[in-house]
Amino acid sequence: MAVIINGPDVPGQDQILTEDTLSFLSELHAQFEKRRRMVLQRRQSIQDDLLKGGRPDFRKDTEAIRQRDWEVGNIPDDLLDRRVEITGPTDAKMIINALNSGAKVFMADFEDANSPWWQNMIQGQINLTRAIARTLTYTSPKGDHYQLKDHLATLIVRPRGWHLDEAHVLVDGERMSASLFDFGVYVFHNGHHLVEQGSGPYFYLPKLENMEEAQLWNDVFDWTEKRLRLAPGTIKATVLIETILAAFEMEEILWALKDHIVGLNAGRWDYLFSIIKKFRHRGDVLAADRQSITMTVPFMRAYTELLVRTCHRRGAYAIGGMAAFIPSRRHPEINQVALAKVREDKEREARDGYDGTWVAHPDLVPVAMDVFNQALGEGKSQRHRLRDDVHVSVYDLLDFRVPGDQRTEEGLVNNVAVGIQYLASWFAGNGAVGLYNLMEDAATAEISRAQVWQWVLHGASLDHHSPLTHEAVDRVIQQGVQQWGEQWEYLPQAVELFREVALSPQWVDFLTLPAYEKLLKTGR
Repeated sequence: MAVIINGPDVPGQDQILTEDTLSFLSELHAQFEKRRRMVLQRRQSIQDDLLKGGRPDFRKDTEAIRQRDWEVGNIPDDLLDRRVEITGPTDAKMIINALNSGAKVFMADFEDANSPWWQNMIQGQINLTRAIARTLTYTSPKGDHYQLKDHLATLIVRPRGWHLDEAHVLVDGERMSASLFDFGVYVFHNGHHLVEQGSGPYFYLPKLENMEEAQLWNDVFDWTEKRLRLAPGTIKATVLIETILAAFEMEEILWALKDHIVGLNAGRWDYLFSIIKKFRHRGDVLAADRQSITMTVPFMRAYTELLVRTCHRRGAYAIGGMAAFIPSRRHPEINQVALAKVREDKEREARDGYDGTWVAHPDLVPVAMDVFNQALGEGKSQRHRLRDDVHVSVYDLLDFRVPGDQRTEEGLVNNVAVGIQYLASWFAGNGAVGLYNLMEDAATAEISRAQVWQWVLHGASLDHHSPLTHEAVDRVIQQGVQQWGEQWEYLPQAVELFREVALSPQWVDFLTLPAYEKLLKTGR
């Protein structure tokens, strides 16, 4: 199959996209592209049924999987201690700081914390290959030098989701799956090197909605191990449970990836976004400001506790959600309050039985580490805590009421400010940006625009005032542009796209889909 690379030239690209690499990518495409399209069509059919009044439930056709006694396969030594994981994009400085941070795991992100400029995708692969070879360095414009320490976090890579394409790689004229591209380039260049170092090619899998999508990844892993002559079960994965439908199929997802999976992760913002997406025809779903929908509201408690129970029953790891706070060196009073909330959140996760947690900033590693050190003691996990006391029903997962819920003007302003400024950063090539002392990524931008779309569609009342209209949102946009607009070079593009995904009568499944098409027109 003919492979054409049509992206702008990136220095070092020839060492990454070699003839052998392109041949491997074309084989991946030939083997799995038809299956990928089928699982996406199935995803759409399920969505259509929900919009007609259907309701998720635990599957009857897989009941035997849930009732049977079984456990996931072996877990490598360097994935046995995951008490603190740090996440971030794949630029050289971030990779070095994250690997050096003292966290047990670094998730290098080609997905929500990444803007898919071709430069970012290729340079990210180059940086990871150099990091694995221990040759990655970085010197800032100010002359500060960064290099890797002797002891590093275990590396896990998050490829893009099944729904995304890589438009700069055409196989027989078809765009390649972004998932298979990110996965394929990384494992082809680094799989054997990682094994030689006593590690392996490890992945975080995003946006899965059901067992069939997990099974596709499992078959990709099996095929790749045979093709690259890696021992069966060498490739390992952790799945993000960040969609409402996946919450009903956690056991099935573990089963589908049984020889490769090591754990599940609770992805907060994408989970909330998926609830709005799946039930957008209902005006009563998540009728509260996103900041007030914490992990302690009943339906979030049900989902997160079920995750722990499911994982530990099957011998897998349960990894908690993100602490997105960015410490400020200029405002210690903000830090004091926020760090206390971070500690409280991590203590809740540890009490619930989680084996580890996520942070977005190196300064949060010591806080989270202290909490989980106390919880784990001499152990490396809490998998012995089976949480047989947890009993979660369909009703518990689908009762989306938020105690004391309020939709406010302040919440609308925050959604608009985060959504637009994140998109401006994204168009500029930065997929993770600090806004208002929080690290924002595509997931938080999605929930921001989704809430605005839903509130306008259903004429929501904010602060008990008149129903929200397009005109009212436009006024908030204009006020925001006047306040922070000069900071962002790509503000016009961001405002245009935000209006498209937040105010259009037609729902857009992922804001990154039209954003990517606009990005391509700029030659990126």
